[in-house]
Formats: sequence, structure tokens, C-alpha cells
Amino acid sequence: MFTDIARVVRAAALPDADLEADPLDPAKVVSGEPEVRVLALHDAGVHDGPGGGGVAVGVWQHSAGVSRDVEADEIFVVLSGRATVEVEGGPTLEIGPGDVGLLPAGARTTWTVHETLRKVYVVA
Repeated sequence: MFTDIARVVRAAALPDADLEADPLDPAKVVSGEPEVRVLALHDAGVHDGPGGGGVAVGVWQHSAGVSRDVEADEIFVVLSGRATVEVEGGPTLEIGPGDVGLLPAGARTTWTVHETLRKVYVVA
């Protein structure tokens, strides 16, 4: 757990070096050479799959490129960048700074990141 003290994280202004590299599985990369970086702020027992439980909060960044994912229940706020998120069997979301996004668990998504995207996420 990372929330044992009160603090402010200036997430939009963090240098890339302050986020830890989180390499994508090559099978998830559709095109380009996207790089993912993350800063975990809180992790209280989030597990993959149904019935996992817990909450995770952090900063996530994805450089330009296209990748696929299977989502967990997530709400996020975009801090910077632009992307198109195609939800299989659902809508296509155009996201940018200030947008709040909601993704249901199990959603199969394709992320086309046009400009390096940085978001704050809450995953349950």
C-alpha cells in the first residue's frame, strides 16, 4: 500500500523517468513500438479476473502506437495526449485531456494512441 501518508502527486508534470517501465506483451502490440510506463500510487489487493476485489490507483502512460487489452473495471481521467479506444462490440471512444473514461471488466479494447497518453486510473 502506498497511501500511508498524505501527499500530492503532480501527475501531469512528472518526468517520464519517474514512471516505471511496464513493457507490453508483444502479442498485444498491433503496430508501432508503444512504450507503457506506470506509477502505482495505491494497490489494495487487485487481482485479475472475476471476484478479484481490491482497488488500485496510479498514473499510466502509453506512447504513440496501437495495442490491445482486456480491461478490468476502471475509471480514468486523461491528463495529456490523445487516443482512440475501440471497444469490441461497443463504442469507439475519442479521449483527450480532461476526459473521464469508464471501462467495464472484460471489455476487449484496441488503443490507438495518437499522442503520448497519460492518465490517472482507478481499477477495482
